[in-house]
Amino acid sequence: MLLGGDPDQAVAELAEVTRSRARLADAFEAERRRIERDLHDVAQQRLVSLTMQLGVARHELPGDSPAAEAVAAAHQQAKTLMVELRELVRGISPRTLRELGLRAAIEELAAASPMRIRVAADAGRFPPGVETVAFAAVSEALANASKHADATECRVVVRRDGPLLTAEVRDDGVGGADPAGGSGLTGLADRAAAAGGRLLLSSRAGGPTIVRVELPCGS
Repeated sequence: MLLGGDPDQAVAELAEVTRSRARLADAFEAERRRIERDLHDVAQQRLVSLTMQLGVARHELPGDSPAAEAVAAAHQQAKTLMVELRELVRGISPRTLRELGLRAAIEELAAASPMRIRVAADAGRFPPGVETVAFAAVSEALANASKHADATECRVVVRRDGPLLTAEVRDDGVGGADPAGGSGLTGLADRAAAAGGRLLLSSRAGGPTIVRVELPCGS
């Protein structure tokens, strides 16, 4: 320090911003895992137990009684909620993503979609945080295409280009997507920025809509 003089304040501030961004990404990932664990180990198990108890109670009541009808309705609602909760847990952190990687998780997502989806994705694994953000972007883009854009077909392209992982979703819908409209794109942009990347959107009226996330994944 004596030989070099005073440290460059601008450089020091830039380094602190980078470290803060890393802390934000780490904190988000830790919170995501906590929510996933609580949903799976606590809420989902309690709901399974409740569903089983309602099923037993349903069979013990006279079939033509008002109480049996009420219990049967509650049993059906509990089963529906259990399916929705499982989908929520899968959306937070799909098992396929953790075990088999990004391409397999996107292909599984495409197979379950009502739209026709073509997937072209590089094989191989990427850092867990990068895969999580990329999958979330693809999942959100496909959900928006189906719910809001009246799309019937999408193309998903995932490529590694040097130090960047690029995931792009193009749909044939009506376009006009607005991040300020509550589509979830703003939150995804924040997550991409926290991971050191960026989210790009092109969605003119009449379509198509293109959502692309670019994330650093190492050289």
